[in-house]
Amino acid sequence: MTHAAHHHGTQHQHEHHDHDTDVQAEILDLDAEVLAEHIASITAWLPVEASARQIVDLGCGTGTGTFALLARFPEAQVTAVDSSADHLRRLQEKARENGLADRVRTVQADLDATWPELGEPDLVWASASLHHMADPDRTLRQVRETLTPGGLFAVVELAAFPRFLPAGAPENRPGLEERLHAAIDRHHAEHLPHRGADWGAKLAAAGFTLEGERTITVEIEHSRSEAVGRYALSSLRRLRGTVADALSADDLAVLDQLLDTDSPGSILRRDDLGVRTERVVWAARRT
Repeated sequence: MTHAAHHHGTQHQHEHHDHDTDVQAEILDLDAEVLAEHIASITAWLPVEASARQIVDLGCGTGTGTFALLARFPEAQVTAVDSSADHLRRLQEKARENGLADRVRTVQADLDATWPELGEPDLVWASASLHHMADPDRTLRQVRETLTPGGLFAVVELAAFPRFLPAGAPENRPGLEERLHAAIDRHHAEHLPHRGADWGAKLAAAGFTLEGERTITVEIEHSRSEAVGRYALSSLRRLRGTVADALSADDLAVLDQLLDTDSPGSILRRDDLGVRTERVVWAARRT
């Protein structure tokens, strides 16, 4: 889910906003590329009784879930919902390039405001979007009202920001990534209070029947994939933008070496990167 800020005024603000959106889009695209197998394993696990025909992807970003769901359910149409017009435009371009334009409808909407008309889906998918909602309990109730009876709601949430560096790295500042994670956790606790919520309990409280919960562990070790390097670079750049003020001068200096693609210490020059993270999936039915 992306919350596109509505900037008015200076060209600088527009450029800053466009840059933020581009950075986020790049991370979402790399996430889809690097974790494609894991996302496919999630869609394969979903306890869907008949092949889904009408699917809604809430907070679709640039389409990671949309395209995984189109592949998993070949007869389905997906309505992709996001607050960012830029992300939706990218998603539409990808759909056209892959010959899927006739199976995708995009809806730009702020899900904290007026709930859009989404038809009668038999599957609703929300990946890494619910924790952004101002009132997720309200969102869960609205999803339940939108689903057809017997329809399934799949909630996917990140257990933590991915880790990329091996233990003891970087050699000149061991533990840097742990300190970055501690800083982002403090930031999220303050600004995203619903991150890490017990979505199983929330789904039950909203009237759903919980059908399953699964933790997907991602462990890609010592990858020489260029995509993993770019994913690490983009993710840590984004992290720096959020937590720079909370870091020591020494940590910030070493982080900047990692992020400097011209530096001998650049993260892109390492051959020991990995991707370690967890995603939790809940499948809940409207009964």
